[in-house]
Amino acid sequence: MEQLKQLYQTLENRKTADPGSSYTARLFQMGEDEIIKKIGEEAIEVILAAKSQGELRIIEETADLTYHLLVLLVSKGITLDQIQEELKKRQK
Repeated sequence: MEQLKQLYQTLENRKTADPGSSYTARLFQMGEDEIIKKIGEEAIEVILAAKSQGELRIIEETADLTYHLLVLLVSKGITLDQIQEELKKRQK
């Protein structure tokens, strides 16, 4: 969880960075539709990796998906603590 928190903080910092020097800043600048599009692409890549590309590709694609999901959370002002609380509610 600590690594995710560090990445979340980095993404928050990149939100106002120069889009010319940061892929993350470009994503924020392009807006929600582009971020959502990337999440969809990465989700499909996770599925494809799981079906036929092996464990390493699953790990790599899951990391990409996680990154883009965090970009969406930052763009919406949703914190990891909020996600964690929701997950706790679902434990039974």
